[in-house]
Amino acid sequence: MRIGLSSPVLADSGPRPPWEAEAGVAELRTVFTTADRLGYEFFTCPEHVSVSPGLARGERFYDPVATFSYLAAITERIRFLPYVLVLGLHHPLELAKRYGTLDHLSGGRVVLGVGVGNLEEEFALLGRPFADRGPRADDALRALRASLSVRLATYHGEYYHFTEQVISPHAVQEKVPIWVGGHSRRALRRAVTLGDGWAPAPVTYRGPDLETLPRMLTEHDLPDGFDVVITPPARLDPTGAPEAALDLVGRIGEAGATAVNLVVRHRDLAEYLDQLAAAAELFRLDRRD
Repeated sequence: MRIGLSSPVLADSGPRPPWEAEAGVAELRTVFTTADRLGYEFFTCPEHVSVSPGLARGERFYDPVATFSYLAAITERIRFLPYVLVLGLHHPLELAKRYGTLDHLSGGRVVLGVGVGNLEEEFALLGRPFADRGPRADDALRALRASLSVRLATYHGEYYHFTEQVISPHAVQEKVPIWVGGHSRRALRRAVTLGDGWAPAPVTYRGPDLETLPRMLTEHDLPDGFDVVITPPARLDPTGAPEAALDLVGRIGEAGATAVNLVVRHRDLAEYLDQLAAAAELFRLDRRD
Protein backbone atom coordinates (compact mmCIF):
# COMPACT_ATOMS: atom_id res chain seq x y z
CA MET A 1 0.00 0.00 0.00
CA ARG A 2 1.41 3.37 -1.02
CA ILE A 3 0.81 6.29 1.32
CA GLY A 4 0.44 9.88 0.17
CA LEU A 5 -0.66 12.99 2.01
CA SER A 6 -3.79 15.07 1.82
CA SER A 7 -1.79 18.25 2.24
CA PRO A 8 -2.41 20.69 5.08
CA VAL A 9 -2.42 24.47 4.62
CA LEU A 10 -3.01 24.49 0.82
CA ALA A 11 -6.79 24.58 1.22
CA ASP A 12 -9.21 25.27 4.05
CA SER A 13 -11.99 22.84 3.17
CA GLY A 14 -13.46 20.98 6.11
CA PRO A 15 -12.58 21.50 9.78
CA ARG A 16 -8.95 22.59 10.15
CA PRO A 17 -6.86 23.57 13.19
CA PRO A 18 -6.02 27.29 13.47
CA TRP A 19 -2.30 26.88 12.71
CA GLU A 20 -3.07 26.02 9.07
CA ALA A 21 -4.77 29.37 8.44
CA GLU A 22 -1.75 31.18 9.86
CA ALA A 23 0.90 29.05 8.14
CA GLY A 24 3.23 30.52 5.54
CA VAL A 25 6.15 29.49 3.38
CA ALA A 26 8.32 28.39 6.30
CA GLU A 27 5.67 25.96 7.54
CA LEU A 28 5.07 24.64 4.02
CA ARG A 29 8.77 24.04 3.58
CA THR A 30 8.98 22.16 6.88
CA VAL A 31 5.97 19.95 6.18
CA PHE A 32 6.88 18.96 2.66
CA THR A 33 10.60 18.45 3.11
CA THR A 34 9.75 16.26 6.11
CA ALA A 35 7.21 14.26 4.09
CA ASP A 36 9.77 13.82 1.31
CA ARG A 37 12.41 12.57 3.74
CA LEU A 38 9.97 10.19 5.43
CA GLY A 39 9.11 8.46 2.15
CA TYR A 40 5.54 9.56 1.42
CA GLU A 41 4.44 8.81 -2.13
CA PHE A 42 2.69 12.07 -3.05
CA PHE A 43 1.07 15.18 -1.72
CA THR A 44 -2.02 16.90 -3.00
CA CYS A 45 -3.07 20.41 -3.94
CA PRO A 46 -6.66 21.23 -4.95
CA GLU A 47 -7.61 23.72 -7.64
CA HIS A 48 -10.15 26.48 -7.88
CA VAL A 49 -9.45 29.61 -9.88
CA SER A 50 -11.94 31.85 -8.08
CA VAL A 51 -14.69 31.28 -5.52
CA SER A 52 -17.24 33.45 -3.75
CA PRO A 53 -16.97 34.25 -0.03
CA GLY A 54 -18.55 31.70 2.27
CA LEU A 55 -18.22 28.73 -0.09
CA ALA A 56 -18.87 25.57 1.92
CA ARG A 57 -15.82 23.78 0.52
CA GLY A 58 -13.55 26.65 1.61
CA GLU A 59 -12.08 29.87 0.28
CA ARG A 60 -8.31 29.31 0.27
CA PHE A 61 -6.87 27.34 -2.64
CA TYR A 62 -3.17 27.56 -3.46
CA ASP A 63 -2.40 27.38 -7.18
CA PRO A 64 -1.06 23.87 -7.89
CA VAL A 65 1.56 24.74 -10.52
CA ALA A 66 3.07 27.63 -8.57
CA THR A 67 3.04 25.63 -5.34
CA PHE A 68 4.46 22.44 -6.81
CA SER A 69 7.15 24.35 -8.71
CA TYR A 70 8.42 25.78 -5.44
CA LEU A 71 8.20 22.43 -3.67
CA ALA A 72 9.93 20.61 -6.54
CA ALA A 73 13.03 22.70 -5.88
CA ILE A 74 13.25 21.66 -2.22
CA THR A 75 12.26 17.98 -2.42
CA GLU A 76 13.75 14.94 -4.14
CA ARG A 77 11.31 12.03 -4.35
CA ILE A 78 7.76 12.88 -3.44
CA ARG A 79 5.28 13.22 -6.31
CA PHE A 80 2.91 16.09 -7.07
CA LEU A 81 -0.81 15.40 -7.33
CA PRO A 82 -3.22 18.22 -8.21
CA TYR A 83 -6.40 16.86 -6.64
CA VAL A 84 -8.20 17.69 -8.77
CA LEU A 85 -7.70 19.84 -11.85
CA VAL A 86 -11.05 20.94 -13.24
CA LEU A 87 -10.71 19.96 -16.90
CA GLY A 88 -13.43 22.28 -18.14
CA LEU A 89 -11.55 25.37 -16.93
CA HIS A 90 -8.52 24.74 -19.17
CA HIS A 91 -7.55 23.95 -22.74
CA PRO A 92 -5.70 20.60 -22.86
CA LEU A 93 -2.64 22.24 -24.43
CA GLU A 94 -2.48 24.66 -21.51
CA LEU A 95 -2.38 21.73 -19.09
CA ALA A 96 0.13 19.86 -21.25
CA LYS A 97 2.48 22.85 -21.25
CA ARG A 98 2.14 23.78 -17.57
CA TYR A 99 2.26 20.28 -16.11
CA GLY A 100 4.68 19.03 -18.76
CA THR A 101 7.05 21.81 -17.69
CA LEU A 102 6.54 20.86 -14.04
CA ASP A 103 7.26 17.21 -14.85
CA HIS A 104 10.41 18.31 -16.70
CA LEU A 105 11.61 20.50 -13.83
CA SER A 106 10.83 17.92 -11.14
CA GLY A 107 12.43 14.98 -12.90
CA GLY A 108 9.21 13.15 -13.72
CA ARG A 109 7.26 13.49 -10.47
CA VAL A 110 3.83 14.62 -11.70
CA VAL A 111 0.63 12.62 -11.29
CA LEU A 112 -2.36 14.39 -12.80
CA GLY A 113 -5.53 14.29 -10.76
CA VAL A 114 -8.40 15.50 -12.93
CA GLY A 115 -12.13 15.95 -12.61
CA VAL A 116 -15.18 17.25 -14.43
CA GLY A 117 -16.03 19.97 -11.90
CA ASN A 118 -19.38 20.94 -10.41
CA LEU A 119 -19.10 24.60 -9.42
CA GLU A 120 -21.26 26.25 -12.10
CA GLU A 121 -20.53 29.75 -10.85
CA GLU A 122 -16.81 29.28 -11.48
CA PHE A 123 -17.42 28.03 -15.02
CA ALA A 124 -19.65 31.03 -15.74
CA LEU A 125 -17.14 33.50 -14.32
CA LEU A 126 -14.43 32.16 -16.62
CA GLY A 127 -16.73 31.94 -19.63
CA ARG A 128 -16.56 28.15 -19.83
CA PRO A 129 -19.49 25.93 -20.92
CA PHE A 130 -20.97 23.95 -18.04
CA ALA A 131 -23.83 21.82 -19.38
CA ASP A 132 -21.67 19.57 -21.55
CA ARG A 133 -18.68 19.46 -19.20
CA GLY A 134 -18.79 15.65 -19.02
CA PRO A 135 -18.18 14.87 -22.70
CA ARG A 136 -15.82 17.84 -22.90
CA ALA A 137 -13.78 16.33 -20.07
CA ASP A 138 -13.62 13.00 -21.89
CA ASP A 139 -12.33 14.71 -25.01
CA ALA A 140 -9.86 16.74 -22.94
CA LEU A 141 -8.47 13.54 -21.43
CA ARG A 142 -7.88 12.09 -24.89
CA ALA A 143 -6.24 15.34 -25.99
CA LEU A 144 -4.01 15.32 -22.91
CA ARG A 145 -2.89 11.79 -23.69
CA ALA A 146 -1.92 12.98 -27.17
CA SER A 147 0.08 15.97 -25.95
CA LEU A 148 1.60 15.49 -22.49
CA SER A 149 4.79 13.62 -23.35
CA VAL A 150 5.54 14.66 -26.92
CA ARG A 151 7.23 17.64 -28.52
CA LEU A 152 4.87 17.78 -31.50
CA ALA A 153 1.21 17.21 -30.66
CA THR A 154 -1.72 16.53 -32.96
CA TYR A 155 -5.27 15.73 -31.89
CA HIS A 156 -8.69 15.93 -33.51
CA GLY A 157 -11.66 15.18 -31.29
CA GLU A 158 -15.22 16.24 -30.67
CA TYR A 159 -14.32 19.48 -28.87
CA TYR A 160 -10.57 19.97 -29.23
CA HIS A 161 -8.54 20.16 -32.44
CA PHE A 162 -4.87 20.95 -32.99
CA THR A 163 -2.25 19.95 -35.53
CA GLU A 164 1.52 19.78 -35.02
CA GLN A 165 1.68 22.07 -32.00
CA VAL A 166 5.12 22.30 -30.39
CA ILE A 167 5.18 21.61 -26.65
CA SER A 168 8.64 22.34 -25.34
CA PRO A 169 9.53 21.50 -22.69
CA HIS A 170 7.18 18.57 -22.29
CA ALA A 171 6.75 15.84 -19.67
CA VAL A 172 9.76 13.56 -19.26
CA GLN A 173 7.61 10.62 -18.20
CA GLU A 174 6.69 8.50 -21.18
CA LYS A 175 3.18 8.28 -19.74
CA VAL A 176 2.17 10.71 -17.01
CA PRO A 177 -0.25 8.89 -14.67
CA ILE A 178 -3.75 10.36 -14.76
CA TRP A 179 -6.06 9.71 -11.80
CA VAL A 180 -9.67 10.67 -12.38
CA GLY A 181 -11.66 12.14 -9.51
CA GLY A 182 -15.39 12.03 -8.87
CA HIS A 183 -17.45 9.67 -6.77
CA SER A 184 -20.05 8.36 -9.22
CA ARG A 185 -20.16 5.22 -11.33
CA ARG A 186 -19.79 7.47 -14.35
CA ALA A 187 -16.56 8.86 -12.87
CA LEU A 188 -15.22 5.35 -12.28
CA ARG A 189 -16.10 4.37 -15.85
CA ARG A 190 -14.26 7.48 -17.10
CA ALA A 191 -11.23 6.53 -15.00
CA VAL A 192 -11.16 2.95 -16.28
CA THR A 193 -11.54 3.89 -19.94
CA LEU A 194 -9.48 7.09 -20.10
CA GLY A 195 -7.23 7.19 -17.03
CA ASP A 196 -4.72 5.22 -15.01
CA GLY A 197 -6.53 5.35 -11.71
CA TRP A 198 -9.54 6.53 -9.75
CA ALA A 199 -9.29 8.98 -6.87
CA PRO A 200 -12.85 9.51 -5.62
CA ALA A 201 -13.84 12.13 -3.10
CA PRO A 202 -13.81 11.13 0.58
CA VAL A 203 -16.96 9.62 2.00
CA THR A 204 -17.59 12.95 3.76
CA TYR A 205 -18.00 14.47 0.28
CA ARG A 206 -20.26 11.69 -1.05
CA GLY A 207 -17.42 9.34 -1.97
CA PRO A 208 -17.89 5.55 -1.69
CA ASP A 209 -17.68 3.92 1.73
CA LEU A 210 -15.68 0.75 2.31
CA GLU A 211 -18.72 -1.44 1.69
CA THR A 212 -19.69 0.26 -1.57
CA LEU A 213 -16.17 0.56 -3.00
CA PRO A 214 -15.52 -3.14 -3.76
CA ARG A 215 -18.95 -3.52 -5.35
CA MET A 216 -18.24 -0.61 -7.66
CA LEU A 217 -14.81 -1.94 -8.60
CA THR A 218 -16.12 -5.40 -9.45
CA GLU A 219 -18.41 -3.85 -12.06
CA HIS A 220 -15.33 -3.21 -14.23
CA ASP A 221 -12.46 -5.21 -15.65
CA LEU A 222 -9.72 -3.03 -14.19
CA PRO A 223 -6.58 -2.68 -16.34
CA ASP A 224 -3.25 -3.93 -15.01
CA GLY A 225 -1.64 -1.32 -12.79
CA PHE A 226 -4.87 0.60 -12.30
CA ASP A 227 -4.73 2.66 -9.11
CA VAL A 228 -7.53 3.22 -6.63
CA VAL A 229 -6.71 6.09 -4.29
CA ILE A 230 -8.83 6.43 -1.16
CA THR A 231 -8.96 9.09 1.54
CA PRO A 232 -9.77 7.49 4.91
CA PRO A 233 -13.27 8.21 6.23
CA ALA A 234 -11.76 9.51 9.47
CA ARG A 235 -8.49 11.17 10.47
CA LEU A 236 -5.90 8.67 11.65
CA ASP A 237 -4.02 8.97 14.94
CA PRO A 238 -0.75 7.04 14.45
CA THR A 239 0.77 8.32 17.71
CA GLY A 240 -2.24 7.75 19.95
CA ALA A 241 -4.02 4.83 18.29
CA PRO A 242 -1.58 3.03 15.97
CA GLU A 243 -3.49 -0.25 15.91
CA ALA A 244 -6.67 1.51 14.82
CA ALA A 245 -4.72 3.32 12.08
CA LEU A 246 -3.26 0.04 10.84
CA ASP A 247 -6.66 -1.61 10.91
CA LEU A 248 -8.36 1.17 8.94
CA VAL A 249 -5.67 1.28 6.25
CA GLY A 250 -5.79 -2.51 6.07
CA ARG A 251 -9.55 -2.42 5.50
CA ILE A 252 -9.09 0.24 2.83
CA GLY A 253 -6.66 -2.08 1.07
CA GLU A 254 -9.02 -5.04 1.38
CA ALA A 255 -11.74 -2.91 -0.24
CA GLY A 256 -9.57 -2.51 -3.33
CA ALA A 257 -7.40 0.56 -2.77
CA THR A 258 -3.80 0.64 -3.99
CA ALA A 259 -2.93 3.96 -2.33
CA VAL A 260 -4.15 6.00 0.62
CA ASN A 261 -4.48 9.78 0.72
CA LEU A 262 -3.57 10.14 4.39
CA VAL A 263 -5.26 12.52 6.81
CA VAL A 264 -4.14 12.67 10.46
CA ARG A 265 -5.36 14.25 13.67
CA HIS A 266 -3.34 17.26 14.79
CA ARG A 267 -3.71 20.53 16.65
CA ASP A 268 -0.49 22.28 15.65
CA LEU A 269 2.51 21.93 13.37
CA ALA A 270 4.60 20.01 15.89
CA GLU A 271 1.87 17.41 16.39
CA TYR A 272 1.37 17.13 12.64
CA LEU A 273 5.06 16.36 12.11
CA ASP A 274 4.97 13.82 14.95
CA GLN A 275 2.02 12.11 13.29
CA LEU A 276 3.83 11.98 9.95
CA ALA A 277 6.86 10.37 11.56
CA ALA A 278 4.73 7.86 13.45
CA ALA A 279 2.77 6.95 10.33
CA ALA A 280 5.98 6.52 8.32
CA GLU A 281 7.20 4.05 10.94
CA LEU A 282 3.84 2.33 11.20
CA PHE A 283 3.46 1.81 7.45
CA ARG A 284 7.18 1.10 6.91
CA LEU A 285 7.81 3.85 4.42
CA ASP A 286 11.18 4.18 2.72
CA ARG A 287 12.70 6.83 4.95
CA ARG A 288 15.88 8.76 4.19
CA ASP A 289 17.08 10.00 7.56
